[in-house]
Amino acid sequence: MRRLTNKELDIMTIFWHHPGPRFVKDIHEFCSDPKPHINTVSTQVRTLEKDGFLAHKTIGGSFQYYPLLSEEQYRKEFLTGFVKNFFGNSYRDVVSSFVHDEKISVDELEDLIRQVRAAHEEQG
Repeated sequence: MRRLTNKELDIMTIFWHHPGPRFVKDIHEFCSDPKPHINTVSTQVRTLEKDGFLAHKTIGGSFQYYPLLSEEQYRKEFLTGFVKNFFGNSYRDVVSSFVHDEKISVDELEDLIRQVRAAHEEQG
């Protein structure tokens, strides 16, 4: 799965945070200021559909778009690809990189370890 551009992510976030199918004009209304031109939104929506992020149903000659994956699904698939491509599929190396670059504190790391242990205990 490819990484969404910032503008595409803005559009997908509209779907994820305001559930339900949307016409391009509805999507445009949710865009933050300064709003892009409606034709730009339409082009981005068609690209997202072509790439499998959105689909549409035809209603009275207009297209109503809806997402094909949730925000959580996108996040998981993107993260999985990122870890595979940049860290040799090693989540341990990801965490190690954060520790080395001081992007995660010892307290945060210990909290993460507690969460992992609790999750394993729940699984049995």
